[in-house]
Amino acid sequence: MSILKTLATAAFASAAMLTAGASHAADRIPADQAVKNVVLVHGAFADGSGWKSVHSLLTDLGYHVTIVQNPLTSLADDVAATKRALERQDGPAILVGHSWGGTVITEAGVDSKVAGLVYVSAFSPDAGETSAQQYEGFEPAKDFVLETTADGFGYIRPDKFKAGFAHDVSDADAAFMRDAQVPINMSAFGTVLKNAAWRTKPSWAVIATEDKAFDQAMLIHMAERIKAKVTKVSASHALFMTQPGVIAETIDAAAKSVSVK
Repeated sequence: MSILKTLATAAFASAAMLTAGASHAADRIPADQAVKNVVLVHGAFADGSGWKSVHSLLTDLGYHVTIVQNPLTSLADDVAATKRALERQDGPAILVGHSWGGTVITEAGVDSKVAGLVYVSAFSPDAGETSAQQYEGFEPAKDFVLETTADGFGYIRPDKFKAGFAHDVSDADAAFMRDAQVPINMSAFGTVLKNAAWRTKPSWAVIATEDKAFDQAMLIHMAERIKAKVTKVSASHALFMTQPGVIAETIDAAAKSVSVK
């Protein structure tokens, strides 16, 4: 299932046009840069094709980019998919996660090939914590409403999808994304992490200031706790699609930073 099969449309074309100039004007990464690999991990209710524009910008700069397709059936399964991608890298990599993908990279990021972490409006639990615990003490997301199936998988409620997930895309694109949702096993949010890669790896965070899936205070708290270098951008929770330039620039900065000896 590809959530962006029809999103090579006006919203995406507009985002690509806004960022293409900066990408083509920028120098390609030097041949001797130590970190040239990037692994992108999507979150719940989406799939890896949402990274298409980020992928294009980074490959234009000379990065080797791999996109993980999470099964969203359990934290263990998603971590296994991410480790499988890391095994295929020919050297150190920047590991990037959006939303639930932040939990995945936090667990999987202890891998020796991971040089740095980038959290895109993402969870960043500590070892011994669950993703669900990160909400404690913060305002509930009123526009981000989930429905759970009889077998325990969650979807964003259709009438709340655009407001809660992607208010900055067109109605047509939001409708397609809504109908192409990839559900997540809700028990994953209650899984206790064994590792917290951010404790030993440098971290960056991109925060969407109009994100309706999380309380802003929660996003800021998580980023500050892991001592991430923070970039804020006006966007919805779908910033990994609508703000590819900002995210690609952050990944590029992370790769350059960890490449300095």
